[in-house]
Order: sequence, then structure tokens, then C-alpha cells
Amino acid sequence: MGNRKISRDVKIAAINLYEQNILSLKQILDCVDFSRRTLYRVLRLWRTTGDVVRSRKRTGRPRILHYDDINYLLRLARHHPDYFLDELLDLLCHNRFISVHFTTIHRELERMGMSTKILTEIALERSEPTRMDFIREASHYPPHYLGFLDETSKNDKTPGRRRGRARKGRLVEGSMHRDQYLEFLEHQVVR
Repeated sequence: MGNRKISRDVKIAAINLYEQNILSLKQILDCVDFSRRTLYRVLRLWRTTGDVVRSRKRTGRPRILHYDDINYLLRLARHHPDYFLDELLDLLCHNRFISVHFTTIHRELERMGMSTKILTEIALERSEPTRMDFIREASHYPPHYLGFLDETSKNDKTPGRRRGRARKGRLVEGSMHRDQYLEFLEHQVVR
């Protein structure tokens, strides 16, 4: 017969036929076309491991993170998708007592099907209960008491611009420092 690869499905079918006494041993061996010795070897493997194919030994360095550690990382990533790798590293170190490099965490998350995404954050000002609170508070005042400033391009989530260009000693047009703002409120808004 020679050394040939026998399909996993054929081995399972032969074991099912043998264990359920559907066909005789000779008929099974004729159908699947392998030797009695092969059938008994597959049957012994099935009874000891629960599989008909020997598991391949991994080559290379053994993995540091075990199944429970990887599940812990996956739960963290699902509950807090905005965690950085170093934060996951610290949590793994403190809670699971395992010290690994952050690239190991990245590789394991990729191996488990996690990928990086671009996160979008909704501004705090879009909170419906906060808006309702504002409307309720503002409704106590007559309309001519209210003044509004345009801040549509700025909210608590957008980072402020770090730099702008202007001559020394002059402010960028449209901006105010504290004294100018207080003067504006005192003389223009509250009369």
C-alpha cells in the first residue's frame, strides 16, 4: 500500500462503521482501502486523544501567553477598545502576573482576529440629557438676557490648536486674552 495520506473524513467514517458494527472488518477495509494495522492505529489514537489525526508539534519558541491569558486580553479589548498596548501590558502584568513585550500582545490580538480601527468620539456637548438641562435652565431667563458665542468648531473632544502665527506682541485676529474677554462681558453683554 505504501506511505500515503489518508483523509481525516475517511478515518472517521471507518471508525464509525467499525464501532457501530454496520459492516464487517473485511468489508470496512475493502471500502476505505487501508490495512488492518492502520485501522487499529487510528482507532487507538481516536480512543486516547479524541481525534484521528496526530497533532503536529509546534516548531519554534513556546508561547508565553496561554489560552486564559489571551481570553483575558480579548475581554479587555472588547470592553475598552481604546486601550493602548502599554495599558494592556500593565493590566496583564498586574492582574495575571505575566511580563511580556507589547508586540507579543499585538501579535496575539491579531492572531485572534482583532485589528486596529479608527475610533470616533462623540462630543460631550451632544449629550441629550445635558442639552435638556441647559434648555430647562435657560428657560428661566427672558430672551434679551441671553447672549451667545459661536463655538461650533470647538468642543471638549477636539484638541485645541497648539500654534498660530502672528507678530510678536499682537494677538491672532478673533482671539481674546482674559482682560479683553472680561471687558467685553462687562461693557457689551451686561449693561
